[in-house]
Amino acid sequence: MVNETDRRAAQKRLSMSQWKQIQQLEIRLLEHVDYLYDDNFPMDIRQALASWIESQDWDTAANDESMAAVLFTNLLSQLERVRSQEQNFLQRHNMKIIQQQLQVKYSTNPVSMARVISTCLREEQRILSSACTQEQGPLEKSLQNSVAFERQKNMDNRVGIIRGSVQLMDQAVKYIEDMQDDFDFRYKTLQSRESADRNSDMMKQEVTRLQEMLNRLDFKRKESLTKMDVVIKEIDDLMTSQLNPELQDWKRRQQIAAIGGPMLTGLDQLQSWFTLTAQSLFQIKRQLDKLGELVVKVTYESDPIPLQKPQMEEQVKYLIYHLIKSSFVVEKQPCMPTHPQKPLIIKTGVQFTTKVRLLVKLPEVDYQLKVKTTFDKDLPPGRVSRQFFILTNNTKVMDIEDYSNGCLSVEFRHLQLKEKKYINGTKGNEGLLSVTEELHSLSFEACFTVQGLTIDLETCSLPLVVISNVSQLPGGWASVMWYNLLTDETRNLAFFGNPPRSSWSQLSEVLSWQFSTFAGRGLNKEQLSMLGEKLLGQHASCSDYQVSWSKFCKENIPGKPFSFWMWLDSILELIKKHLLPVWNENYIMGFVSKEMERTLLKDREPGTFLLRFSESHLGGITFTWVEHSDNGDVKFNSVEPYTKNRLSALPFADIIRDYKVISDGVVPENPLKFLYPDIPKDEAFGRLYNSQPSKVHPYIPSTLIPISELRSNASTTPPSCQSPEPPMTPGEFDMLNEHLCFDIDTMSSSYSE
Repeated sequence: MVNETDRRAAQKRLSMSQWKQIQQLEIRLLEHVDYLYDDNFPMDIRQALASWIESQDWDTAANDESMAAVLFTNLLSQLERVRSQEQNFLQRHNMKIIQQQLQVKYSTNPVSMARVISTCLREEQRILSSACTQEQGPLEKSLQNSVAFERQKNMDNRVGIIRGSVQLMDQAVKYIEDMQDDFDFRYKTLQSRESADRNSDMMKQEVTRLQEMLNRLDFKRKESLTKMDVVIKEIDDLMTSQLNPELQDWKRRQQIAAIGGPMLTGLDQLQSWFTLTAQSLFQIKRQLDKLGELVVKVTYESDPIPLQKPQMEEQVKYLIYHLIKSSFVVEKQPCMPTHPQKPLIIKTGVQFTTKVRLLVKLPEVDYQLKVKTTFDKDLPPGRVSRQFFILTNNTKVMDIEDYSNGCLSVEFRHLQLKEKKYINGTKGNEGLLSVTEELHSLSFEACFTVQGLTIDLETCSLPLVVISNVSQLPGGWASVMWYNLLTDETRNLAFFGNPPRSSWSQLSEVLSWQFSTFAGRGLNKEQLSMLGEKLLGQHASCSDYQVSWSKFCKENIPGKPFSFWMWLDSILELIKKHLLPVWNENYIMGFVSKEMERTLLKDREPGTFLLRFSESHLGGITFTWVEHSDNGDVKFNSVEPYTKNRLSALPFADIIRDYKVISDGVVPENPLKFLYPDIPKDEAFGRLYNSQPSKVHPYIPSTLIPISELRSNASTTPPSCQSPEPPMTPGEFDMLNEHLCFDIDTMSSSYSE
């Protein structure tokens, strides 16, 4: 609903950059903004180049190398310009350092910079949207709670304590080595004495001293081994109770981010924890090796090193093995560059990209680490009716990335799938699942040896949907959303054999994310309530009502030839391509029913209108205005829904401005006066008009004007829908716009859906 507060806020936003809006948020939300910016994209740049950054198409550049290279060069130029104008010496110095860091990080891979900036801008939009929406859903609340931040601080402290303890053990081992060298020297000196001297009092004192040294050496060995054992157990507990859960939490966040949710944590923090933990384990391994060397020189009865070292070594190797194996992750899920906001859907014959990363930095790896990808590895026979293979090169070498703090990673940018052909011409056993319900998987494998340990690495993508036609994209995206919303399993390929239900509170939150991702602004509480009525009817008020997969995506809406999701997806496409300015100003009520529409308008001033999405057309928007007759009757007039074909010819705001009605031969006039509830039309849409009609011109201006014929026999109850004229093609529009002053856009009376 559009109220006075929303209207003032919308008008204020029109003249305010996104960064200025961000700076006016409350502290709670600013903390989330602060988390977005790090060395990969310093906030100083965001501040200094705010307007320029927001005016560039980073989403496209994130998947276009040549465009990313141009933007990277331009960004450095813009930064140099700002730096040269900066009067503050310290700020100028900081900008120079940042400029140099950017060149080191992104000069060879500017696409990565574009992706970082694209993600930051998108997350800023989400945070702004959540500030306007007032109420967050349960999933987003769980991802943005303060407990997670406290847990991460605790993790930082614990890893730091372990590193400190391991460093101290290095000193302890060195002390043992020095003590043993001293003992060894004295012992060998004593042995070299003549036998006649060995019974002297001096010799007896030396033997006593050696025994004391050996006792201290034994004590220090036992003490060091005990401390090592404590640290090893501490690392084991850290990995089990905190590090692995943090990794699983990140993977869950990645799932949520894939379907439009917030991505509040990156991999850099995890990489730091994994790397520091691995460094501690490798250091303990070297300390144990050193103690093993000391035993060769000096040992004795009940020496603790031979007794305890083997078991501790095995434990350390076990922890290293599992730490490194778990650190092999899919950083970027498979995605077609043509649809960057719809990952996990792959079309045959179209290139897609994916990226894997090793979270443990391993300077010991001194050879090329090859990663091999396999499609549907070890898939049980009969699980899917279609089979595919990777057409392009499926092996690449991991490289060290300077811009990601030196981690090992590899990005496959040119993978492509092809469906297997069968000898008999069939595609195998046809299953009960549709094409968009079949789930597939992309696996990644590598093997390497480090410090005598051979480690097999393997990870896999989240389940994929493979399509052969873009018409299957909406159904495929519905499957991706449903899966990643309702399970945290990474490879449950049989999920749609018996898909679980979703509560309306869960589903509505994800649907709102679709609007914030694809249309820039999520749905408010009222809009979600309207959607709930559309899908659930009498159960709309129950947030825990369970929605089945079939009802959401497969069954047609009663009386309509399409499902709920197909209807909603077509609206998203319409907003994205034709209605973004109007939608983002919160002027489209959207999902109100015809009955509610009449209830809202009946007591309003004549000419009050509201905008809602068509319930009978896929991807259509209509407006209805109210009139009052002299005898007090209320009359409602609705226009035929505007679809993408009609809106490609004329911007929607211009349609609102220029709309005319012919009534009984009277001169055409615009019946639209106030946007519901009472906003003057030009006040609401004035800044969105594409062009202003000329007031002074030597010729009569040629303008395309949408006109409806309003017949005198219209009643308060809209008559049955008459067959409207088909929409014009762009070619017809250009021809008419060149020769006519106006066009009769619709020849129906009050149009009823």
